[in-house]
This record gives sequence, structure tokens and C-alpha cells, in this order.
Amino acid sequence: MFLARRMARETLVHRADAAAAVGTEFTADAEVALDALDEWMELGSLPQIFEVHPEHRELLGPGRTLHLHAPDTGPEAAEWLVDLTGDTIVWRRAHERAAVAVRGPPTGLLLVVYRRRPARGGGIEILGDGPLLDFWLERVGFG
Repeated sequence: MFLARRMARETLVHRADAAAAVGTEFTADAEVALDALDEWMELGSLPQIFEVHPEHRELLGPGRTLHLHAPDTGPEAAEWLVDLTGDTIVWRRAHERAAVAVRGPPTGLLLVVYRRRPARGGGIEILGDGPLLDFWLERVGFG
């Protein structure tokens, strides 16, 4: 199951790359984009991440929290809190105050965290500590 989900999400992002390469709009089904964001959070917060990418420890510090919010996803809006205040990267589905909040459609948020589009513009709204968001995005990812 893990590998099937991983490959499906990887293919999704490569579809977005192909659409960008030919200049067409890319939109994923909301449920698929939300699951891809969940998977991205899961993989990016594994404790082993520090062994592979020790520079990710630079992310940790007091007051470093991020809130991602896809408000137009039905009765239960999809929200994530990324907590960088402890010894590890922790995430959860939650509506909580954070140092920076990022709001946008599921596909937009997905493309931002995968660094396939800039965080500013295109229906993405940033409230709060924008430099923290930039710092986080510079250091997280699958590569």
C-alpha cells in the first residue's frame, strides 16, 4: 500500500510538471491533493530525516509554527499545523494559531510545498511571518 500511494502521489506531481512545461493549468481532485499533502507531511516529519538531511535541524526553534489551510474543501476544511518548536518536526491536522498561516486551494498548497510554484500569488494567501515560510520551504522536500 505504501509504495502504491507514494508512486501515485509522485505521478501526480510529475503531471503538474508536465502541465507547467506546456503552459496549461493543472488542478488535482481535492481529495487526492489533500492526501498528497498528508503524505508529504508524514514523510517530511520522519525522525530519520535528520540523519539524511542534518540541515533540517536548522528549522527547529521557538515560535516556529506554520498553519496550512485549504478552506474550500467541504464541511471539514483541510488544515495542517507544522510545529518546529521541539526536538523534531511534528505535524497534525488541526486549526491552531501559528506564526505564519498559508491559505489556498488544495492543488495550490500542494504545488507550493513541492516547490512547483511560488508561495505568493495565484490564490495563495500568507498571513504572519512570511520569512519563516520561506525558510521552511527552502529546507524541506524530498530531494
